[in-house]
Amino acid sequence: MTQLAPASAATGRAVTLQFNDNTLLPLLLGDHDRHLVRIEQGLGVRLSCRGNRVAIAGTAEQVEMAQLLLQNLWHRLERGEALGKAEIDAAIRLANQDLDPRLPLSDLPAIRTRRGAVGPRSAGQAAYIEALARNEMVFAVGPAGTGKTYLAVAQAVAMLQAGKVDRIILSRPAVEAGERLGFLPGDMKEKVDPYLRPLYDALHDMMPGDQVIRRMTSGEIEVAPLAFMRGRTLAHAYAILDEAQNTTPMQMKMFLTRMGEGTRMVITGDLSQVDLPNGVPSGLRDALETVEGVPGIGVARFDKQDVVRHPLVARIVDAYDQRDAAKGDVANERRRDARANPASGPAGA
Repeated sequence: MTQLAPASAATGRAVTLQFNDNTLLPLLLGDHDRHLVRIEQGLGVRLSCRGNRVAIAGTAEQVEMAQLLLQNLWHRLERGEALGKAEIDAAIRLANQDLDPRLPLSDLPAIRTRRGAVGPRSAGQAAYIEALARNEMVFAVGPAGTGKTYLAVAQAVAMLQAGKVDRIILSRPAVEAGERLGFLPGDMKEKVDPYLRPLYDALHDMMPGDQVIRRMTSGEIEVAPLAFMRGRTLAHAYAILDEAQNTTPMQMKMFLTRMGEGTRMVITGDLSQVDLPNGVPSGLRDALETVEGVPGIGVARFDKQDVVRHPLVARIVDAYDQRDAAKGDVANERRRDARANPASGPAGA
């Protein structure tokens, strides 16, 4: 790949890139140039392809960003890595968040398992991966779809395969979210397994299915409800507590104090999706207020910009956030009115 001489334009700048491998070029462009269209929409540039040349036009900043993105996507193809819609969206997201859109390269953090490297797809994920590497205990808080659980399981598998921990323990509180757990058929394991399914799914993404089964049979990998953690001390383990917003403060304290020698812990949750009964405080919120800032404990916070699922998920999260903010504004206004006009309240009625 070579860069031809840049051209100046009245409205900005233009650059033409020449790609010399005609077998890889269709993979970069996508079917019917779909990848180019997504990059145009994501970065606000104009892209046009003639033969093996791609012209980029836009403001100087936009052109530079698109040029770097295309070059790095090309390097991925030269290394034999796959390039699909998810990778294009991730590169655009990283570029828009002022991060180098190379995925994964040595200058961005990555979790390396035997199935390959798991790189960040947002700025929040990059900070999270660094926190997982640095800290013995990490809290990850944010909306669904930001990779909190997936990356924690990836780090756990990487450390198990490297011999840095002896086992992985994955746990969730079996809290009913409007359902009735007692009415589900089967024994206790069959009742709680549906609550733990996302953890199984992440495991199977990181290692072959037969290896997951073998390691679970040997006890190297344990997936269990939070209640099963009571009274234990976890040594030389990687323990993940998922959906931690649904713990009570006592349950959270119980889990955090299970930590033994050589153990790492990750606690993930979304404080906007608490399923506890009314009046019961979230153990995740309580823990953050209590232990944030303690040496050795890292906190990674995600927002809608870090959602890496379907783009509609980020818009849904944003819509709920706006509604909740509006409700908070109305409640604050009512409190101000009540203070300003005490005679209009119940006492003066």
